Amino acid sequence: MIDLIDEIAALKKEKNATILAHYYQEGDIQELADFTGDSLKLARAATKVETPVIVFCGVHFMAETAKMLNPAKKVLLPDLQAGCSLAESCPAEKLRRFQVMLRENGRRFQTVTYINSTAAVKALSDWVVTSGNAEEIIRRVPADLEILFVPDRHLGQYLQEVTGRKMILWNGSCMVHEIFSVGDLLAQKKKMPGAITIAHPECPANIREHSDFVGGTEAMIRFVGEHQEPRDFLVATEANMMWQLESKHPRHRYHPVPGISCACNKCPHMARNTLEKVRDCLVLGKPEITWQPEFDRAREVVERSLLK
Repeated sequence: MIDLIDEIAALKKEKNATILAHYYQEGDIQELADFTGDSLKLARAATKVETPVIVFCGVHFMAETAKMLNPAKKVLLPDLQAGCSLAESCPAEKLRRFQVMLRENGRRFQTVTYINSTAAVKALSDWVVTSGNAEEIIRRVPADLEILFVPDRHLGQYLQEVTGRKMILWNGSCMVHEIFSVGDLLAQKKKMPGAITIAHPECPANIREHSDFVGGTEAMIRFVGEHQEPRDFLVATEANMMWQLESKHPRHRYHPVPGISCACNKCPHMARNTLEKVRDCLVLGKPEITWQPEFDRAREVVERSLLK
C-alpha cells in the first residue's frame, strides 16, 4: 500500500497532475488528494487547478463538470463505469419530453437540477444546485414561476419544507441514502440517548424527521466542528464521510446509521475508484473525459449557478 501511494505521488509530479477526491471516496484516496470536498467545493476547486491534468476521484458527472469548467485541461476518471443512480434516473430525452408536455399545458416554470445529473440534463436546466447552495438558488427563482426540481425527490421535498416553495418533483433518488433503516436509527437513538443525529438531505423524510441536523457534507463538517465537547454522532450519509469527520474533528465519536441490508452504506459507484486505478490512469493518460457538444450550454448554467 505504501509503495503504491509513493508511486502515485511520483506519477502525479511526473505528469504534472492534480488529484481531486470526493468525501465519499475511501480514506486512502482522500488522504493523497490535493483537494477534497463535496460537489460544490470540488467544482470551485476545479476552476483553480493550475496543472494541465486533473484526476477526478469521484463519479462520472463530477468529472464531466470538471471538464466543462476546464476545457483545455485533460480530465481523467479512474473508472468510467463510476456512475450515479440519481443521474441515471433522469435521462435527458425523458426530461426534455416532460418539459415540452408541461409547456404545452401552459405551465410556466424553471428547471432546477441537482448536480448529480448528466451534462445533457444540465444543458436543459435553468439552474444547477448542490446540497450546499440549493436553498439559496431556490429563493432566486421568481415567485410567479413554478419549479421543476430534478432528479432527487427527497432533496426536493426537503427544499419544499425549508423554503415553502411548492415544486414539481422528478421521481429519482440516491441508492445509498434511500436504504437507511429508520427502525435501526430509532434503535440506535434508544441505545445512545445523548447522541446527535446528522443526515444528508438526500435521505427520505422518515430519516430526516428523526435527525437533529440536516445538511450537505460541508454543512455536516461545520456543524460537528461547532461542538467543543466530545459527543457521539449518528451519521446518515455515505459511510466514507466518517473518515473526513474523524480527520477534521477527531475529538468526537462517529457511528454510521445502518442500511436495510448492511451495517453501513457505501456507494458502489464511488468504490470503483481504487488506488490501483488512480495509478493506472496516470500511467496511461486514460480514461479521459472528452468534450461533448452539450458541455457549452451546461457550462453556462453551472458557472451562473455555482461560481457567481
